[in-house]
Amino acid sequence: MIVARQLIVDELRRRGQSKRAEFVEEQLPDEVDSTRHGGLLATLHIDLAELVAAAERRPAD
Repeated sequence: MIVARQLIVDELRRRGQSKRAEFVEEQLPDEVDSTRHGGLLATLHIDLAELVAAAERRPAD
């Protein structure tokens, strides 16, 4: 699964994990591949499928 890095950054900031969000912004490409970056995502406790589903449920700004 491929998702926008910004979605991950926004989730980390929502959790109050600003330092981790900054790290992700610096280290991951604009499009994050769960296969390629799965280890880091697991370390960050990020489930991309859950993250995408939650983003789809949120109302648009």
